[in-house]
Order: sequence, then structure tokens, then C-alpha cells
Amino acid sequence: MAEPGRRTVRDLRRGNRARVVQRLYFDGPLSRQELGASTGLSSGSISNVVAELAADGVLEEAGVVDSDGGRPRTLLRVAPAGGVLIGIDIGETRVRIELFDLSLTELARTDRLLAQHGYDVERIVAHVRGGVAEVLDTAGVDPALLLGIGIGTPGVIERGGPDGAVVHGPTIGWHAVPFEKLLREAVDVPPAVPLFIDNGAKTLGQAEMWFGGGRGAGSAAIALVGSGVGASVINGAALVEESRRRTAFEWGHTTVRMSGRRCRCGSVGCLEAYAGAEAMRERWHEAGGPLPAGADDETALAALLAAAFPGEGAGAPDPVAVSLLDETAECLGAALADVINIFLPDRVLLGGWAGLLIGPHLLPAIRRHAERYALGHAIARTSIDMGELGPDAVTVGAATLPLAAFLARGGTRLRAPFAADASGPEPAVPAARGRRAPAAAGDPTR
Repeated sequence: MAEPGRRTVRDLRRGNRARVVQRLYFDGPLSRQELGASTGLSSGSISNVVAELAADGVLEEAGVVDSDGGRPRTLLRVAPAGGVLIGIDIGETRVRIELFDLSLTELARTDRLLAQHGYDVERIVAHVRGGVAEVLDTAGVDPALLLGIGIGTPGVIERGGPDGAVVHGPTIGWHAVPFEKLLREAVDVPPAVPLFIDNGAKTLGQAEMWFGGGRGAGSAAIALVGSGVGASVINGAALVEESRRRTAFEWGHTTVRMSGRRCRCGSVGCLEAYAGAEAMRERWHEAGGPLPAGADDETALAALLAAAFPGEGAGAPDPVAVSLLDETAECLGAALADVINIFLPDRVLLGGWAGLLIGPHLLPAIRRHAERYALGHAIARTSIDMGELGPDAVTVGAATLPLAAFLARGGTRLRAPFAADASGPEPAVPAARGRRAPAAAGDPTR
């Protein structure tokens, strides 16, 4: 038995595998020579690791390139068909389930509307169960290829107890919900498939750091504005990050107005009571703004924006709508100033479905108010921009949770000790629909 704290040969081999597979994932395709230079491993170690990973179906050849005066060099990459991942967004209006290959290219998706049932735990668990089965069936994927399921959900996630991840979400009526235990009992996947549950703002942030506006940043703060409001701060020092490098916090419940509006959390003056889409709908209705009967948050926000920013020839802007959105921009700017003062991020990104709607109209005002409220040295080193990944960012980020664990294990698949004989060839992952190829950190192209 190895002494505590001492690395074994097995540890070293897994570490070498992890260095190679991570380098290829984020910077590939690369030749063996380039891998040696970038990882610091000897040519013999590279040959051994590449042979192992190729035999496991994790790596594949990706063409050849000419070399100066020598033989052409074979390029290697992480094989997209080496496994599949599921990302799930427990959103405010729907549960979105997406199936991806290893390049995070979409293979299948389904949306399950929440409608009037809201955040009923049993219904959401049923949506996840049915959605996972549907995307696997639609893509024709053997569940044995599944490397993990990532779930982004509102609320604070508590870990370490016998029930796994427990969700505390007072604003959605979840109080110590043993979500991981409920999902493990309900979802029909092999027992070895791990579940990763995290705050949706954190999964959004990780997606932006890997593939979007956060690439190359030392740290970034990502604001998620939907019906509610949340945020995360991601340290970009390592792309396959430890959890301590990712912080989600209840930014929506910071105070922006003393003795202000009542928030759905029960407090007063919260950012969410002014900048969340649900609050903007309520404020617009209270101000007499015209809304279609039974308008949901998305319909109401679109109507509010249309009133404040009418198209050419559509009449003058509604002054009440303009004033309401001006107040929203000030609240967001002031709250972002607090984030900037506390965390000193290199970048701030605005995302979430409502953030993506209001951002193109309000971003200049949000920046102006952030500059007004933030410390000069802090705001001077920070840029405030839109997130780049669109409405699927939470789902993509959720899928990066099992992907990060797979890369950290050096491309080793978890298997239950009682798994069926796997000596035969594994089924191939079907062709993808659309691409999301990872780029090197700091590469401005996507």
C-alpha cells in the first residue's frame, strides 16, 4: 500500500494522461512533438500515453502536416465520438435537456415546459427522467457511452451529506431538497454514470470561460438575468477547474434600494426586485403598461422593450417604459460595481435569456452607472460586455461539469464493478448537428 501523500506509478500515469488529453482538448489538434513541448513529457512518455488513449477511444488522428525537412507529422485530437454528455438547465419557464458529444456538439435536445406548475419538485424530476430518455433515444445512443449528467439549477447547493447534492432555493420554494438522491432514484442510466449538480449561474460562467467571452481572462464575473437574477465569479487560471475556483452567489438579493420594493425572497430593495424579468413585468403592469392578457415574463419583457425602443416609424418611445428601464440599468450598474469592487474581475459578462434581451439596449447605461458607483482603479481594469453563448449557455456549462471530471481523470471512463461485459466494440456516437469546437484559451475566434 502506498504511503499517504506519496504519488504512485498509477498516479503519475493518470497525471500524464490528464496533461495530454487536456492539452489536446483545448489546443488541439497537435502532433506528438508539439505535445511533448507543451506538456514537458518525454517522447517515450508521449508515445505511451497516446497509445493508451487511442486504444481507449479517447484520441484519434486528425490529418498530417508537413515538417521542415522531415517526415510529415500526424496530428491528434480528442475523439468527438469518445463519449457523450448530457447538460440540463432547470430554468424558470422550462427544463432544457441537451445531449452532446465530447466536442460539445449537440446531438439531440428537448424542452419540457414548466407552465403553471412552476418548480414542483416531483414534476421537474419527471421532466429530467423523460428528457434524458428522449435525447438518448432520439440520437440512438447507447447509455453505456454516457460519461455524466450535469444539471444547472437555481439556489444554493449543499454537498457532503448522505443524500448527495441538496438544493436550497427559497425564491422557488425549495427547502433542503435532496435533488441528487431524487434524480438518482428516478433517471434510468447506468449506476456508474455520475451526476453533477451546481448553481445555474456557475454553469453559465464556466461555459463562457471555456467557449465564450471569458476565454483568456484571469477571472470573470458572469451575471445571469432571467426571471430572477444570479451571478458567478470564475477564476480562469485553469480551465479544468477545482470547485474553489468557481463561486456562485445570490447577487440578485443584494440591496440596491433602501426600503425599496418587496422581493420574492421576502426582503426589500433587492436587485432582483428591479432587474429580474418577473419584477420588470410587474413594474410595467403597475405603471399601466399595456400587456397581452396572461403575458408571461418573456412576452412582457419584449413588450416593454418595444415600448421603450420602437422601431423606425413606430412612434415615440413610451416615457414610462424608458424611465423603468433607466432605473433597471442603474440598479444593474450599481450592483455590478459592488461585484467589481469586491472581486476585481478582468471581465464582466451579461447573460441569461433576459440579459440577452435587454443588454443590446441597456449596456451603455449599465457601463455608465457601473463607472459611477465603482472604485476608479477597479473599474479601470474591467470590461463589461455581453456573453457570447446565447440561451444555451447554462446547458452547455452544465455539460462541462462531467466533461471537466473526465478530462481531470485523464479520459478514464467510470465503470460499475458489476457492468456487463464490455469486451466488444462500443457503439459509435451519431453524427452531430451543429458545432461547438473548443478553442485555445485566449483565442478570439470561436
